[in-house]
Amino acid sequence: MLRVNIHSFAYTEEPVLKNINFEVEKGLHISILGESGCGKSTLLKAIYGLLQVTNGTIFWEDKKLLGPDYNLVPGEPFIKYLAQDFDLMPFISVAENIGKHLSRRFMQQRQKRIDELLEVVDMTDFADTHVKLLSGGQKQRVALARAIAKEPELLLLDEPFSHIDNFRRNALRRNLYVYLKKEDITCITATHDSEEALSFSDEIKMMRNGTFIQSASPEDLYTNPKNNYVASFFGDISRLTIAGKEAMLMPHQLELSETKTPLIASVLKSYYKGSYYLVEALSENKKIYLNSPHSLKPETTIYLNINN
Repeated sequence: MLRVNIHSFAYTEEPVLKNINFEVEKGLHISILGESGCGKSTLLKAIYGLLQVTNGTIFWEDKKLLGPDYNLVPGEPFIKYLAQDFDLMPFISVAENIGKHLSRRFMQQRQKRIDELLEVVDMTDFADTHVKLLSGGQKQRVALARAIAKEPELLLLDEPFSHIDNFRRNALRRNLYVYLKKEDITCITATHDSEEALSFSDEIKMMRNGTFIQSASPEDLYTNPKNNYVASFFGDISRLTIAGKEAMLMPHQLELSETKTPLIASVLKSYYKGSYYLVEALSENKKIYLNSPHSLKPETTIYLNINN
């Protein structure tokens, strides 16, 4: 179990982290979701041991993680941290980078492990390619494989798919998180990608201005966002007055009605989303957003129901 209690952390005078208190059970995947600059990367660095936390404590099981003031080499051997800069060796091959920290005593087992990891990140065809010749997305995949090569107890990932093409990203995420679950590896991912957080997390922690503002399962967070900031990560938000109270509604909560209702809107534009259209409309002089199975012409008057 990971236990993190950070009252505050600052690089200078202004706190970057404030009142961070949470626990993570072994084998779970936690996503820290928030905008750039909210403190996600700083928190991962503090957990790994790259930053010295003086106003708080971090424990893994019964072991207190002491930080760089107490460790000659920063970081903990049972934790792997994948930063956004990858830190690969450019003049050796992909396979050599992945196997860099694997024992050479049993070469057959070592090669089998490298082959397994190449398959997880879909880089088998590039095993003998020098890293300097790879694209940014390919380098990120190699860095992912190297991070899990020695099967860490805790894996910290900072925007781990940011450089990877959309068409490859979904398959890679599935492969990686299925592998981590199978190996019972605890994982914390810092991301601004709500789709990734919803699909692969056991719990999402929403971060803003250095603190957690809501923590819940993906289902609970999506259906019951605490405020507009949380809701905005999962789609366009409509703010309407319902029964004298302002309501915050996501596109899937507004549906077209075939009969007249009190909720009337005029269509502004329809955006094609593949399996549906996102319709932007005007109601009570406010822009609202709803999903529709078909495109609606501008200036069409529509009637809506609220689907909770």
